[in-house]
Amino acid sequence: MNALARLRRALAVAPQAWALAAPYFRSERRWQARGLLAAIVALNLAAVYMLVQINSWNRLFYDALQQRDAAVFWAQLAHFAWLAMAYVVIAVYRFYLTQRLQIAWRRWLTEHQLARWLAGKAFYRLELARFHAGGEKDGAMPDNPDQRIQEDLNLFTATTVGLSMGLLNAVVTLVSFVGILWGLSASVGLPLPAVLGGPRELPGFMVWMAVLYCVAGSAISFWVGRPLTRLNYRQQRLEADFRHRMVRVREHSEAIALDGGEGVEGGQLNLRLSDLLANYLTLVKKQKNLVWFTSFFGQAAVVFPFIIAAPRFFSGAIQLGELMQIASAFDRVQSSLSWLVDNYADLAAWRATTERLGGFSASLAAQAEAQQLRPEPGERLQARGLDVSLPDGQPLITQARLDAAPGDAILVAGPSGVGKSTLLRALAGIWPWAHGAVTLPRDAMFIPQRPYFPDGPLRDALAYPEPAARYGDAELRRALNQARLPGLCPRLDEAGAWNAQLSGGEQQRLAIARVLLKRPAWVFADEATSALDGATEAQLYQRLQSLVQVRGGALVSVAHRGSVQAFHRTRWCLQPGIAGVRAEPIAATTAASTAAQ
Repeated sequence: MNALARLRRALAVAPQAWALAAPYFRSERRWQARGLLAAIVALNLAAVYMLVQINSWNRLFYDALQQRDAAVFWAQLAHFAWLAMAYVVIAVYRFYLTQRLQIAWRRWLTEHQLARWLAGKAFYRLELARFHAGGEKDGAMPDNPDQRIQEDLNLFTATTVGLSMGLLNAVVTLVSFVGILWGLSASVGLPLPAVLGGPRELPGFMVWMAVLYCVAGSAISFWVGRPLTRLNYRQQRLEADFRHRMVRVREHSEAIALDGGEGVEGGQLNLRLSDLLANYLTLVKKQKNLVWFTSFFGQAAVVFPFIIAAPRFFSGAIQLGELMQIASAFDRVQSSLSWLVDNYADLAAWRATTERLGGFSASLAAQAEAQQLRPEPGERLQARGLDVSLPDGQPLITQARLDAAPGDAILVAGPSGVGKSTLLRALAGIWPWAHGAVTLPRDAMFIPQRPYFPDGPLRDALAYPEPAARYGDAELRRALNQARLPGLCPRLDEAGAWNAQLSGGEQQRLAIARVLLKRPAWVFADEATSALDGATEAQLYQRLQSLVQVRGGALVSVAHRGSVQAFHRTRWCLQPGIAGVRAEPIAATTAASTAAQ
């Protein structure tokens, strides 16, 4: 990649950074944000002013040393104590307010991105689309949203505040000290040939030397450190992949343990660890090269101004105090001009973080703007022109026309993999690859194949996503008893990880208890009793059937077991290779014989 292309890529991150940073300072908390920012800027200006005062103090103090003037020496020492105390106070509050701004900004930005991630079920759609739009490796979809929200936002706010305030401080310091250094610099004769106008005087020689020194250092730093952005970006992704794999092992610990899959999982984890550490070693080697140069550059800067100004000092043109003042001013100018050199590694990491967050934000925006099937509320379930496909575009259902009225009991049937559960997701409005017009009853609940229960008190898991305080203990216990979970009634206030502590059958019964507690009119059950014995399944389906009848709604189920047919009167049939949905009645004799079994 040539230098121009690298420059264009580096500048391309600026709009992403602005898009991430600007909303906070225009938000409902803008006055707090702007006030903190203004205070920090003022403290940075005050800190630079104090450095200017200390620079002037250098001349008087070192002249007193050279002249062995004890009275001036002690007076300047007392003056320095006041200057140092003022600078310390400014530095402490600059640090404190900077951290306050970072915390407030991180809080707002995290809340903002969390809201976008959760809005419109984008979290679900992104996870589905993640491996079906080119894959995460080429950046088509964001990997590990948890890392982007938790870690990357923290890095972005901290690094943006630190780098921007550092840049401001460098610019103000440069403006303040370049005039001082110019005034302290002597003119130097340049022996130019006659064709270029002959010998000329070059004023502000020390300033030009500082500029030349830092331009050369910045150019070399850019050349040495150019691979760091790519390596930092890759490192963040590999770290996230490694952590994500460990989380999956924890979430599926029982299945892995029963399968004896710890060896395979260990191999996969070690493979990811090897990739992670190999990239990190490459990153360290590149950083080592940059540290070689920046360390040499920084140490050389200590003596460089003395080397340049020494001839004037030894000739008697300047005193020791002026020499020290020149060295101090040169150090400030050189440090300001060397801001890029000193912060190149941080800039590379910041750019990688910004690009990751920019891609995540763009994916959220694309999800919000994407045309999606959004069910309209109504009194009955209807679908017109419903098309449902797989993420790769393969059609499952084409131009389906479905109707379910209050009082109906419908079984969605068909071989495994034909799209029964996907049809329910489409009717719920969460499947991204569905189009058409759907009317969904207002008072409806879905029972998923794998129910989710938040960690914490059992009463919260039972009432989820509503607050448990909405229901009395008697209501909660009645729902548990109706779902044949009497053993959980004394444990309402017990905190636990219920998805891990309960068996598959207990989890399904707890999900049904949640429905019996909330008493919706319409129930959509997706293999809701697959882990239950026949007697328990029949009893719970009778209660679900009674519930929807009393509430004036309907029951729609996905199931493979024939015993479930007894509780339904209509079958929606899905068949491989046939894109439509065929509705047919379930014969009473068939239902009766199935129930008898």
